[in-house]
Amino acid sequence: MTSEELHTEFLAAVDRINAHTEPFPADFLLRLYAYYKKATNDYGRPSSSKPIINAFKTNALFQVQDVTQDEAKRIYIDLVNNYFLYRK
Repeated sequence: MTSEELHTEFLAAVDRINAHTEPFPADFLLRLYAYYKKATNDYGRPSSSKPIINAFKTNALFQVQDVTQDEAKRIYIDLVNNYFLYRK
């Protein structure tokens, strides 16, 4: 798969998550958050008004620090696909 195809599939996975209306489990959201940030090179500080949430987000980012941008996209896509596959 080319980088362009991977990026297109990643964007489709992001759209699928954004279109979902039911709440997600917190641990799943943290993994999505970390891989999304890594995949998009968006390293802004977590901006929750609750320090504990910022701590969890920061920890999630530390856990993916050695993952490449393309790997992060692939993992994000897999997380989304598996979530909806096993949710049925």
